[in-house]
Amino acid sequence: VQLQASGGGLVQAGGSLRLSCAASGRTSSIGAIGWFRQTPGQGRIFVAAINWSGGRTYYRNSVKGRFTISRDNAKNTIDLRMNSLKSEDTAIYYCAADRTAYSEYWYAQYWGQGTLVTVSS
Repeated sequence: VQLQASGGGLVQAGGSLRLSCAASGRTSSIGAIGWFRQTPGQGRIFVAAINWSGGRTYYRNSVKGRFTISRDNAKNTIDLRMNSLKSEDTAIYYCAADRTAYSEYWYAQYWGQGTLVTVSS
């Protein structure tokens, strides 16, 4: 599975951005797909995920109510709509997927390139 992320950029606090990720290759093997983010000196942390089949969504607590993940199975794409952005959302965001459906300890086998989101205060 190959993942191609797009979107990101610079936005003021309170603003919105949309990230997109296009999956290709053996997409039929995807169990869940989503986003992680990383700041300097920290590891990648889970942000949001969606089960490829069924569409159930999952979010880290700090983004609940502000971020929305959605999928278009026909196009093999997902979007992450980010609203009410805060300076602490500044990070490199990575699209990621795995063959397993989301679970508490879900992690990803497949990774796309990162895209930088910068929120200015």
